[in-house]
Amino acid sequence: MRIVVGMSGGVDSSVAAYLLKRQGHEVIGVFMNNWEEDGVCTSEQDFADVRAVCDVIGIPYYSVSFAKEYRERVFSHFLEEYRRGRTPNPDVMCNREIKFASLLELALSLESEKLATGHFAGVEKRADGKYHLLRAKDENKDQTYFLCTVTQAQLAYALFPVWDLSKAEIRALAKEAGIPVYGKKDSTGVCFIGERNFKEFLSNYLPAQPGDIYSVEGEKVGRHDGLMYYTLGQRRGLGIGGRGSCERWFVVGKDLKSNRLLVSQGAQSDMLFTLSGKAENASWIAGEAPVRDGESLKCLARFRHRQPLQEVEITLRGTDVFMTYAQKQRAVTPGQAVAFYSGDECLGGATVTESEDLR
Repeated sequence: MRIVVGMSGGVDSSVAAYLLKRQGHEVIGVFMNNWEEDGVCTSEQDFADVRAVCDVIGIPYYSVSFAKEYRERVFSHFLEEYRRGRTPNPDVMCNREIKFASLLELALSLESEKLATGHFAGVEKRADGKYHLLRAKDENKDQTYFLCTVTQAQLAYALFPVWDLSKAEIRALAKEAGIPVYGKKDSTGVCFIGERNFKEFLSNYLPAQPGDIYSVEGEKVGRHDGLMYYTLGQRRGLGIGGRGSCERWFVVGKDLKSNRLLVSQGAQSDMLFTLSGKAENASWIAGEAPVRDGESLKCLARFRHRQPLQEVEITLRGTDVFMTYAQKQRAVTPGQAVAFYSGDECLGGATVTESEDLR
């Protein structure tokens, strides 16, 4: 087959391309440079790494920019969520709107039959004729959480060649093949924007509105730099002294109307935990919900990457999902994604909107 591989300059996508080439496919590497704002991003070095890898593997490569699409479909939503006092996860939207939309469209224009990436996830076409998204063999590296809103049409073209390998096996393969990035550290930070001083970065796009920090008992205990800089469960950067107790302070809420940051002492504060919640804009990989509107389903969920799977019961109302948890959950944060699972399969995902604390 002719296969386009989305290449980041990292070891996972490099080995994905290497394995497909070794299997006899016609492989084309494509590097995306989707951020053109300030030169902080490491895109030049990353593309140099892609060139070096492709030369070793013996495949053609291209660099493309979807900066306009990224700004319109991902970054604008990212900023709007922060304006609303929520904490978004742009990687989830980036996969659906850029990697498996804009990049997939390019791959198809090159008459490619599949689009491959270095994601730790599996895809399988089963007897029902549908494509199923499966958790990676290495549970610690599983990335289905970030893929939970891809569509059936997108998944039909997806290949994840490294899904059944551990990170150690990937690095060993790369070293054996002479792939120069075999020891390159994993990337972190915002999708395509990279690692940076996040507070400083965000302040370039949203005006900060400093305000007061209040305890849940109603006592003013400090000042904050702007609600957008804080997230539920955060304990660093609050600048609050011990105030007669050795217990640490944690963010437990935001009052947007009064511009107040709410905090409580103790990692086990009831305001950090919930037994139920709601999510919106549910997207189901099969193309349809696993149960009918108004019906309930017991399944598994993950509220953040690498979190162990949690037992939940969900009830659907249109594209809203009402969730009840078998065990109390900590810091389920509005704006973040929740991914739903049945066994080794990711069913889909939604965006958390509400959580009821245990007070």
